[in-house]
Order: sequence, then C-alpha cells, then structure tokens
Amino acid sequence: MELRDIEIFLTLAEELHFGRTAERLRVSQARVSQSIKQQERRIGGALFERTSRIVRLTPLGERLRDRLKAAYSEITAALDEAAATARGHAGTLNVGAFDTQHQMISDVLELFRQRHPQCELRMREVLPTDPFGGLRAGRVDVAVLWLPVREPDLVVGPELFTETMVLAVAPGHPLTERDQVVMEDLGDHPVVYPDGPIPDYMWEAHTPSVTPAGRPISRGAPVATLAEAFTAISAGRVISPIGSYAAASRVRQDVTFLPIANGPVMHYAPVWRADGETPLVRAFLRAVSEA
Repeated sequence: MELRDIEIFLTLAEELHFGRTAERLRVSQARVSQSIKQQERRIGGALFERTSRIVRLTPLGERLRDRLKAAYSEITAALDEAAATARGHAGTLNVGAFDTQHQMISDVLELFRQRHPQCELRMREVLPTDPFGGLRAGRVDVAVLWLPVREPDLVVGPELFTETMVLAVAPGHPLTERDQVVMEDLGDHPVVYPDGPIPDYMWEAHTPSVTPAGRPISRGAPVATLAEAFTAISAGRVISPIGSYAAASRVRQDVTFLPIANGPVMHYAPVWRADGETPLVRAFLRAVSEA
C-alpha cells in the first residue's frame, strides 16, 4: 500500500464522503474510488459500506483505521523532521532558565548550535517565583524548570540534571556556628516565600511548609527575585534554601551558605507548551536526549 493510498483511506474514513475526500486531497473522485477498491482487493475484505445515501466504515475498516492512524502520523512527522533538517532550521528559539542554570545545559546548547547554525538561540531568564509566565506569554519556547510541573497546558521532557540545596543565612546568624544544618532547623527560623504565581506544589519541592518532624515552617519576607531574597537574608530577617549551583555563582560577604545534610534534591527538565511544539523545540529536545 502506497503512502498516498493510506492518506486517501484515512481521509475517507474521516470525511465518509468521496466528493469531500477528493476535494480535500485535490484529486479526482475516481482516483479515491480506485484507490479504495485496490486496497479492498489487496486486503480481501470491504473497508467501507457504500450506498447511494451513506458511506461508513465496516468493522474491518475501523480496525485498519485505528492501526494506520498512529503509524501514518509518525511517518509524516519523521518526513517533516528530515526535510527540516535537510533545509537547516532557521528562526529563533527562546530557551528559559533560572539565573545561571543555563550553565548546567551548556552541552545541550552547544550541540544544538552545531546542528542548527542558522537558528538564533536566545537565552531568557525565568523567575523562580513565576516559572510559567514566559512560556504562557510566548516569550519562552522551552524552559528548564525544577519538578514537579503539573500543568495541563504544559509538557514535561526528560530529566536534564539534579541540584542539591544549601541554606543561605546572614553571616552573624546563630546557624553559622555549625558546619552543616538539617531540614528540621527550618522550623526555628522564618524563611522567604515567593511573591509570584508559582504553584504551592512546586514551591513545596524547594522549601517545604513543614519540617520532617511535622513542625510548621514560618514564612518571613515575600520576595520576587533571587536578588530580593539575598537582600532579605543578608539583613538577618529570614533564611532560605538555595540551589547549590546558584550559590556557587555568588561570592558575597553578606550571605553565608551552609550545607543541608538532608536537604531536598531538585530535578530539572525541559518544559514547553502543549500547543507550542515547533520543529525547533523538537530539535532542542533531540539535543537534550543526545548531549
């Protein structure tokens, strides 16, 4: 069965009308009829019931449609991707990441640039307190976010990397007398909380609302950015878990970073809009899986 014949069969199975099928595929009605008859002869059974008033699938036709539909979609997607690769992807891909997190995916970015030199790769900063804003506004095509992400309009890709957490405190804070802290210590001091639309379930992975023993962790200063968090922490009013990669990129005299013995481990993955999976986004995801 030729690919064109599969297309004719699937279109007729959807339209259930020979004239509309021919018009949609820009072929003659006789070509549609001939193709279906050839397929039925090859298979050895009727795929459609045809009368002067109706056209409908037979049980055999329904089974064939269900099996062919997914396979045809995969074939056409593969051909589209191959053609795009042969032409060379062009355009702009906006990749969002938290602050310096793009350094953690440098291998992915380099592989993508090598494969698609005609594409402009633009890095956009994502605020931890508003992880989905850029995606939903169309400013970001694909973002590297910590998990979990449970949004019906967003798709989560394969895990990219993990990150341990440290505790950011002011230099004179009582906790600085220790070599390391534990999560239970957060129950004794107020922590920063996000001034933004980040879902509670996502922030819970970063800074839990209760200690391992079940004690509530009190909220202190609201912050919208990492810079605001450091300002509040340096004043000694609050403490906060911070990603170890973000902490390593900061050399500050007004903030001390302490290891957390049993701190959470953050898992990061690419996230994109379900209705925004463009060829460039798919090319980026291939780089993610192969870098």
